[in-house]
Amino acid sequence: MKTVWVFTLALALSACAGVPVEKYRQEQPQLDLARYFDGTIDGWGIFQNRSGEVIKRFHVVIEARWQGDTGTLDEKFRWSDGSESRRVWTIVREAPGRYRGSADDVIGTALGEAAGNALRWRYVLALPVDGKTYHVDFDDWMFLMDEQVMLNRSVMSKWGFRLGEVTLSFRKR
Repeated sequence: MKTVWVFTLALALSACAGVPVEKYRQEQPQLDLARYFDGTIDGWGIFQNRSGEVIKRFHVVIEARWQGDTGTLDEKFRWSDGSESRRVWTIVREAPGRYRGSADDVIGTALGEAAGNALRWRYVLALPVDGKTYHVDFDDWMFLMDEQVMLNRSVMSKWGFRLGEVTLSFRKR
């Protein structure tokens, strides 16, 4: 019984571990969300299940605008199965390197932290699958490569168990 408890505790603690966004503070170019997400951005991505199989591919067009410390990202997705979806984010810069966000399918508030060329978003998404909706944790990392290209990797989990990943590249027009 003691072995099971130790294993469970180790698993729970490892789920909390990770690289802090501060690790990227010196990386260039510096990511300024209001500057990058302003105008039209194209993105291409894949969703992989936990075994690595590509389940869906997609293209997203983002129309982004900022007014002061508040940004709106209107995302229009076209999926490989022919379906389409839309998500509209409202992002607020609360302090240098600190953001909060909301969207219709985000449960509660998304929390973002930026340093150097990196941004880490954490949020819970209401994800529809086969007629049911699941609340899934997203740990979303973005890395600015240059003034036009950003890479994004998101890990999806539920109760600490990894469900899959989303990999995405953005190109600003």
